[in-house]
Amino acid sequence: MQLIQVNKSRYRKHLNILIVGCITVLISGSLGVSQWLILLYPDPSGSHFQWNLTGVIVSSIVIGFSLWLSRKHPFMNEVFYVWKLKQALNRITRSMAKIKTAAERGDYNALLALQFNYDGSRLLWDLDDNTLMMEELNLEQTKLDAMLTQYGLNVDVVDYSFDTLDKISK
Repeated sequence: MQLIQVNKSRYRKHLNILIVGCITVLISGSLGVSQWLILLYPDPSGSHFQWNLTGVIVSSIVIGFSLWLSRKHPFMNEVFYVWKLKQALNRITRSMAKIKTAAERGDYNALLALQFNYDGSRLLWDLDDNTLMMEELNLEQTKLDAMLTQYGLNVDVVDYSFDTLDKISK
């Protein structure tokens, strides 16, 4: 996965439209399906929990399927890219203990994963206007830079791929 600059205003605009659209479909779809089922199968006790739940599930499936189908549409470029980036960063975060241990031993792939994590996090936090964690990120970046200097290595996040984590020595 490569880090690319995302047009922040376009990303925010498309994400907000997508969120509003999903909420609208979820509400109207859930109510529509549940009301339709209640009309077809009325419950004399007045409890329609199962039909309301069915409406929510059906609407959620429709939303998920629609998002999956439209993931390659130009409107979804930025939103889908950020979603994939978050997945990649989550995968790194789940392996962080192993990565940091390997990085302290000078493992190139671990150092590359850390650099990708820091650069990707910086990109995401900038998109979300999350400046609270930037100071901590800068401290971690300084530690990483010191390790790179210590081992005489130079990493380029262009070299990062999804299988980089699998290459980290144990």
